[in-house]
Amino acid sequence: MEIPISLFSTVGVGLVTIGAGIGIGLIGAAALNGLSRQPEIIKDIQKFMILGIAFVEGVAFLALVVCILTIFLK
Repeated sequence: MEIPISLFSTVGVGLVTIGAGIGIGLIGAAALNGLSRQPEIIKDIQKFMILGIAFVEGVAFLALVVCILTIFLK
């Protein structure tokens, strides 16, 4: 019995989506926690939050592309 590689890639796409969602949620929670403690540095926290979200999305997009390529290029 052989398991097709597209099954593993499909599971990989789901895991990438869940991981990116959790990562962005943690970044947002940490930013809100920092803003509640020191509201006067809102610009600095917002800048680093957006940068962190961009890095998480970039890694998630790269992993998503790899998973989709393995589905279509056997």
